[in-house]
Amino acid sequence: MTGIATMIIITAIRMLMTTSKAPPIGDPGGMAEGEAAALYRLMTWLSPSFPVGAFSYSSGIEWAVEAGDIGAAASLRDWLASMLADGAGFCDGVFLAHAHRAATSCDDAALAGIAELAAAFVPSRERQLETSAQGRAFIEIARAAWNCDRLDQMISGCDGAIVYPVAVGLVSAAHAIPLAPTMHAFLHALTSNWISAGARLIPLGQTDSQRVLALLEPFVVSTAKRALDASLDDLGSATFRADLAGMRHETQYTRLFRS
Repeated sequence: MTGIATMIIITAIRMLMTTSKAPPIGDPGGMAEGEAAALYRLMTWLSPSFPVGAFSYSSGIEWAVEAGDIGAAASLRDWLASMLADGAGFCDGVFLAHAHRAATSCDDAALAGIAELAAAFVPSRERQLETSAQGRAFIEIARAAWNCDRLDQMISGCDGAIVYPVAVGLVSAAHAIPLAPTMHAFLHALTSNWISAGARLIPLGQTDSQRVLALLEPFVVSTAKRALDASLDDLGSATFRADLAGMRHETQYTRLFRS
């Protein structure tokens, strides 16, 4: 019995030593230091815990719930699919992509023009407040906790408000974070916040909210691809009801959200 026990201990030690080894440098399953840093920052900046105040805005969803346009998980999913593919989601993605490219190429004049166009493109007063306040908060926190070379120069070159997608684009470019993962993370965060607002207003349970998020995955992926390939001439929205919801919310009698 003693011999068997000794054999088991030796075998277990060998297994522990084998499984605790660091992966080889060329391991395809590993992650380079720069990739790990980029992932860490994207997960931080576009997390619900990053204090840009996104939880206080609904992008007009509050009015849509009161008007009866949204009343369950299915109608929330349809509303958000349109906003992603044909409305604010696509337009914000285009602005993010062009801001990122202009910042990466150190084209301050182009970056300033994109920031100005993005600020003018918002369809209502409350939506302007929503995107500019979040953009300002994103910039301020990034400068305070994640400042880097060129970031101050990029920001100073933009006259006026820097809206949220432009802020995310230029900060990620300043940190040399690739555009494609930034785009997907941004659209995921945008969608998650919309679902969070809908869940509080309808209301929806946590499981139904996750089902909606899962159903919207292909819309996030396709919108990201279209936004990455789009020029500024491709900008446009066809979500008239969502735009009207943002305007009607300004005079809504009882409100939980700021937009």
